[in-house]
Amino acid sequence: MLPLTLIQGDVSGFDRRLGGEMPGLVYVVDDDASFRTAIERRLRIAGYEVETYSSAQLLLDRVPAAERPGCILLDVRMPGLSGLELQSRLIELGSILPIVFVTGHADIPATVRAIKAGAEDFLTKPASSEQLIAAIERALARYEIQRSQRSRLDSIVAHLARLTPRERQVFDLIVRGKINKQIATELGTTERTVKAHRHEVMEKMQVHSLAELVSSAERLGLLDRSANLDG
Repeated sequence: MLPLTLIQGDVSGFDRRLGGEMPGLVYVVDDDASFRTAIERRLRIAGYEVETYSSAQLLLDRVPAAERPGCILLDVRMPGLSGLELQSRLIELGSILPIVFVTGHADIPATVRAIKAGAEDFLTKPASSEQLIAAIERALARYEIQRSQRSRLDSIVAHLARLTPRERQVFDLIVRGKINKQIATELGTTERTVKAHRHEVMEKMQVHSLAELVSSAERLGLLDRSANLDG
């Protein structure tokens, strides 16, 4: 008999499939087999693709590549690696999959630790279908934002790698607020040469203004470093 009281409510109104496509992949990690079965059934009815794992280590061994929208529903207390420990490991590995904790052993310290570490939500069993679906929807929306941000950051890193050593020097000085004359003096060259390098920097970084260039430096964490060097 499945413990349906652990996931209360009707999910018939939560079918989120658009054009027959699954709205997201949910990784369910819980050592309770009956709970995994019940929650998998509920989520599939709601239109989600589901993968279940009986331990945190099994998911860690797989480490989802996060190439598609997804999130993790995670228990806190499990034999071996705990849910909180899995959260820490995934963060170390650079995973951007949001985590929703669903546990029958909630306590304030665990909740605070999970949320501070970036958990999307912390639900206590029995959780209603409405609570569960709402948390998953928020997690998937957050995933899309994080994926977009990471994609943008990867693009900036790739653009920066295209700069020559001299162009990189010019880039660093530009984002520190130096004008062409100051850059020319510091690098021992002419303003005309600096202007040429500046043009190449803007082209290779694919930006159209100084503000965009500075924003790119900020995203890479280079601005503070440059400021420290300047000081």
